[in-house]
Amino acid sequence: MSEDKYKLRKLFEPGFLGTLEVKNRLIMPAMGTRLANESGGVSQRQIDYYTERAKGGIGAIITEVTCVDHPLGVTGPTNLTIHSNAYIAGHNELVEAVQTWGARIICQLVHAGRQTRPASIGGAAPVAPSAIPCKLLNIVPKELEVHEIEDIINKFVEAANRAKIAGYDGIEVHGAHGYLIGGFMSASSNQRNDDYGGNLEKRMNFPLAIIRGIRKTVGSGYPILFRLSADEFVEDGLSLEESKDVAKMLEDAGVDALNVSAGTYDSLATCIEPMSYDEGWKVYLAETIKKSVHIPVIAVGVIRSPKTAERIIEEEKADFVALGRALLADPYWPKKAKEGREKEIIPCISCNDGCIGGRIFRDLHIRCALNPLTGRERFEENLVPVSKGKRVFVVGGGPAGMVAALTAKKRGHEVTLYERSSKLGGQLCLASAPPGKEKIKWYLDYLIREIERENIESKPGQPVNSETIIEGNPDAVIIATGATPVIPDIPGVAAKSVCTTWQLLGGENRIEDKVVFIIGGGSVGCETALYLVSKNKKVIISEMLSGLALDLEPINRMDLLSRMQIPEIQVLLNRKVEEIEKDCVVISDGENREEVKADVIVLAAGVERVNDLERDIKEKVDEIYVIGDCKKPRKIMDAVYEGFQAALRL
Repeated sequence: MSEDKYKLRKLFEPGFLGTLEVKNRLIMPAMGTRLANESGGVSQRQIDYYTERAKGGIGAIITEVTCVDHPLGVTGPTNLTIHSNAYIAGHNELVEAVQTWGARIICQLVHAGRQTRPASIGGAAPVAPSAIPCKLLNIVPKELEVHEIEDIINKFVEAANRAKIAGYDGIEVHGAHGYLIGGFMSASSNQRNDDYGGNLEKRMNFPLAIIRGIRKTVGSGYPILFRLSADEFVEDGLSLEESKDVAKMLEDAGVDALNVSAGTYDSLATCIEPMSYDEGWKVYLAETIKKSVHIPVIAVGVIRSPKTAERIIEEEKADFVALGRALLADPYWPKKAKEGREKEIIPCISCNDGCIGGRIFRDLHIRCALNPLTGRERFEENLVPVSKGKRVFVVGGGPAGMVAALTAKKRGHEVTLYERSSKLGGQLCLASAPPGKEKIKWYLDYLIREIERENIESKPGQPVNSETIIEGNPDAVIIATGATPVIPDIPGVAAKSVCTTWQLLGGENRIEDKVVFIIGGGSVGCETALYLVSKNKKVIISEMLSGLALDLEPINRMDLLSRMQIPEIQVLLNRKVEEIEKDCVVISDGENREEVKADVIVLAAGVERVNDLERDIKEKVDEIYVIGDCKKPRKIMDAVYEGFQAALRL
């Protein structure tokens, strides 16, 4: 038995959610996928997606937000729904597929309330307890009348009964994250003066009526869970102290377990954490609520490693642990952890590019930047070993090249991986350097371990040219030579005081001076600014556009900009750099020129692809694939997917 497996004594013990026995303490919480069909019915894509997580060993799955009031209550297009009996059969197909693999499945019931858009709900105004807009969407909702509230209560009850008929092992009422139920519970969004607003007891009348109605309909033994934002992190919102009383009321009303989360759309980073948030940062919320009730409590919040999950259970901070985005990155997290293969788990880095910010917010199907099969589970059928392996050269050891090499090797090809620099990783090495970006190194370390575990021949420090290719005589070449920093055409750019972000973050330039001027306010320029501030430098950022980090996923962008609100960083927007002089930079706003004093100038003007090899070998190799930044500079997700796809095409 491996050391890692031995240490996980509590995580794989069975537990109970009310009367429901769950084989381990691991829960997949609700996460929107946009995988339902256009009318909100269960799709085959969804069945494949959830079944893969069931195969991976999770104890219980809570479905994504499932609407009880269509279309008024949907969170967005292709929102899963169970608002009428016509949807029961489709849900039953999903239930049976998941239960086949020994996992339990619970249906989460939701009404979006004010946190939706008119375009998603047939042009109507969103509804809420009071006509107070959510700050993120800034849409004034319609205040619900009492008879409308009572109608929605009945819709929750009817939806719960449909879920039971469909075979779900239980239901979860979504009272968190600022949706309609949470909106009633919070004084920040509920300013009614009738029986559904005012003090906490009145604000709780709506959720408690839903719970009591569901309990009466589904019976005493059917599990009811409730998702709670124990701290909304907004002014006048639910606080942890108030939520202790909320938890007791819910328990008394018949709730069997509490799923403890945080935040609303107005404090979005606390719901869906960006990369800078620490692992397990909000477990303290579950721990506090657990001390207030006698029913099981589920903890959530950037829980990534089996050891962290084990400690939460072992130290009795919670009864169950929720793995959200961790299961997007690796559906087999539970199975690998149980078998002592923790180091083989693909680690979620909270980039949000493939899931919420990069896809769901744009009404696209869910993906994962690091797992090309997420949302495309049927592609797994193409990973079968080939009948006759090819000799494959992969040129470039960044994420695209490493994923291509790993996928090709797993399919049975003979792979040699070349990298010009002395170490593998490419831009991952640089991207993990700034404060708050350390999780990227988790993925880099994972890829390097997998290259070693698969015994792939890797040759760092060995650049490749056409002669190397001709001499090696490969059947196929995958070119992943990446990109190089753009050097803008600015007078004085060749001065000794000028360097690139790559040189700086890669350790080639050690800046001793105090004032640094960064040309370019994209995400790289902003992250480099924070890196320099951590080294006790003062930074000036000049950006031609009207905003910073416009290339970044929204949640991480909001977090990045908030961390930049410090005296050490000065921002100059709508400025063009005209010239670099000995001890200053000349900038212009289109009308006026200004000299800005600086000791060092750092270029963050983007990157351009590097691909000379394709031209040199195209007449000498039959199969050539160009992937990643050397095809077109983009994000990690594009590099990973193209590396995977190239290996499938071999």
